[in-house]
Amino acid sequence: MQITDVRVRKIAKEGKMKAVVSITLDEEFVVHDIKVIEGDKGLFIAMPSRRAGDGEYRDIAHPINSETRGRLQQIILEQYDKVMAEAAAGEEVAPEM
Repeated sequence: MQITDVRVRKIAKEGKMKAVVSITLDEEFVVHDIKVIEGDKGLFIAMPSRRAGDGEYRDIAHPINSETRGRLQQIILEQYDKVMAEAAAGEEVAPEM
């Protein structure tokens, strides 16, 4: 499985959520609404979730092991950093991988 595209949408308002990301896997499958969040120890990703009947939030899609989660987080945060650097430099933001 390869991540073939990462699209970052920056969040304009202040808060812990910094961006919402969509990834494409093998140019065939898309996962939307992955969040980039500023935590106490730095940036991390949160997978798309939905509120269940008991009020708890449950991930809709997620990696099933820590190695895959780490690889996914690394790729997403690298693209997020690139988009933020381009925006800071005044360049047009083009979500490329």
